[in-house]
Amino acid sequence: MSKVLIIGGGIVGLTSAYYLQKKGYEVTVLDKGDITDNCSFGNAGMIVPSHFVPLAAPGMIKQGIRWMFNSKSPFYVRPSLNANLIGWGLKFMKNATAKHVSQSAEPLRDLSLLSKKLYEDLATAPGFDFELANKGILAFYKTEKAGEEEAHLAERATELGLDMAVLTPAQCKALQPDLALDVLGAVHYRCDAHLYPTKLMNALLKYLTDNGVKIERGKEVDRMEAAGNRITKVYTGNQAWEADQYVLATGSWSPAVAKMADINISLMPGKGYSFMEPEPQHRLTVPALLCEARVAITPMNGSIRYGGTMELDKINTRINMQRVKGIVESVPAYFPDLKPALPAEKDIWYGFRPSSPDGLPYIGRSKKRENLVIATGHGMMGLSLGPATGLLVSQIIAGETSDLKLAPYSVER
Repeated sequence: MSKVLIIGGGIVGLTSAYYLQKKGYEVTVLDKGDITDNCSFGNAGMIVPSHFVPLAAPGMIKQGIRWMFNSKSPFYVRPSLNANLIGWGLKFMKNATAKHVSQSAEPLRDLSLLSKKLYEDLATAPGFDFELANKGILAFYKTEKAGEEEAHLAERATELGLDMAVLTPAQCKALQPDLALDVLGAVHYRCDAHLYPTKLMNALLKYLTDNGVKIERGKEVDRMEAAGNRITKVYTGNQAWEADQYVLATGSWSPAVAKMADINISLMPGKGYSFMEPEPQHRLTVPALLCEARVAITPMNGSIRYGGTMELDKINTRINMQRVKGIVESVPAYFPDLKPALPAEKDIWYGFRPSSPDGLPYIGRSKKRENLVIATGHGMMGLSLGPATGLLVSQIIAGETSDLKLAPYSVER
């Protein structure tokens, strides 16, 4: 039986393990932590075919510069002489064009739709109750400018075969009747869905453990050995790990791990924050995006999860309370009945989204190491795109025809 070693125990690593185990591979997953501290647990739980516009889009540079001078804004780049940030930024500026947005739309749509279908299949499997709900997402806006942008997005989505609808305030209220609304309208991303990430990850871990996949926690890869163009061993301290094929699914830590294999990956960690509040009244039933504030709100397991912000910086343990305050203060402006309290630092979750400079993930083999498959760079859509990425990883390793064309996600693009 062929052996596969997966480095990284987030949603991409675990779904890769899931599909590889189904194909009969002997799989081991290494994770530097205890797995529960990664982005796949603390995110908004949204499955978003609606998000076919990459982060690298016209207007983002100008908007980003404006946001940098507001301590509560949803986007921030910490000024730095960091060579990785400078290189990433130059590539981002090169890609922030209308042409790039147009070229990226179908690859992002196709990856999302495949993932959504796989989630729906997974939800019918025994032991996989993770609160999958196909209610869509309501993207609320308060200004005419944001309304025009959302209407344009809905028009383009319809051209791509995605189900969206522009709603009046009265139509919004009909979908969300138990909450007061202060909005000009919303776009209902009816093609989207949501789930409870903690239940999903725990179900995956249980299935994998029950079916012979080895999950090794607290194993941080610090060295690799290679012979020719193949990786031969991976080390965690003094312990060596050998396999026939290797998968790099280490999220924002991918550039450092890839460098051990003499591979350069352009990636920046984008820190996001989230926190939970009980919601026994169950007033929020459809997940919401607050367009101007860039905040996500999701009903989850009898509570509400609030999340947002994107801080591009080195990986760190700082909690910027001003950013969290920005999330808290934005909510009542759209939902006067929802007034989340500023959480204590111990109740704030943060994680790092692995952001590529063109907004597309990296999925494929490395030309330098023929037995290494790279699967990273999903930005804010790691959970949304996880199953599709895992399936593609398994098809690449098995030498099968993949469900999607892989060129747009090429590691060497």
